[in-house]
Amino acid sequence: MKELIEYIACSLASDPDAVVVTESVEEGRIVLRLEVAAEDKGKVIGRQGRVAQAMRVLLRVAAVKDGTHAVLEIV
Repeated sequence: MKELIEYIACSLASDPDAVVVTESVEEGRIVLRLEVAAEDKGKVIGRQGRVAQAMRVLLRVAAVKDGTHAVLEIV
């Protein structure tokens, strides 16, 4: 799941080297924190949050396939 978010974010970002995804387990669910360069935040979030919402949907589908719960936070 971490690799999926990393791949999508790197594809969108102007500076793919600045993309960092950290994974942790909190309260029985996987929390992925996505950090990008300041100038790439708008691209990753998208207009009215559409890109971020699409990434969250894809993450949720991947988590259900693994039998877990996952959350994406954009920092």
